[in-house]
Amino acid sequence: MSLEYAILVSLQERAGSGYELARRFDKSIGFFWGASHQQIYRSLKRMVELGWVTGDAVAQEKRPDKKVYRVSEAGAAELARWLAEPADPPTVRNELSVKIRGASYGEVAQVLAEVGRHRRLHAERLAIYRAIEQRDFPDPTRLSGQSLHQFLVLRGGIRTEQSMVDWCDEVIGALEDDSSA
Repeated sequence: MSLEYAILVSLQERAGSGYELARRFDKSIGFFWGASHQQIYRSLKRMVELGWVTGDAVAQEKRPDKKVYRVSEAGAAELARWLAEPADPPTVRNELSVKIRGASYGEVAQVLAEVGRHRRLHAERLAIYRAIEQRDFPDPTRLSGQSLHQFLVLRGGIRTEQSMVDWCDEVIGALEDDSSA
């Protein structure tokens, strides 16, 4: 998937400036499709050239004008086309897995420390996702449309992070047991 489709989805949800879009990526969609601010601005430029988005200048008091981007008809059609095509299964490129597999060729204690660090990072992200769930989706049984779709992606993130925490716990236990044997 290219970044442009993640941007189209975000702009379909709400028009915004490049800065606003980058902040949205930092707080929501970026958890699932990361991009730097520079990548977002480059993609927006390319999307304007392709006719997928339009940018309207909006005057601001005591600030330079900002450009607010919206999805064009051509962009909506491209997004619909992309949504209809089959998605490739996710590929797994997990550096931590390779380190665990190679642990016996180095210092197991260092790999164990790295697994512990990853566990903390996944637990932190899990806590963020659960806080978002509580704040934004207090009654998921009443969701439909866009809010249901956002909730389902968040639930996928919660399950992924919980799975990673559980796996790290399993690896830590096994490596500790192996080193004490």
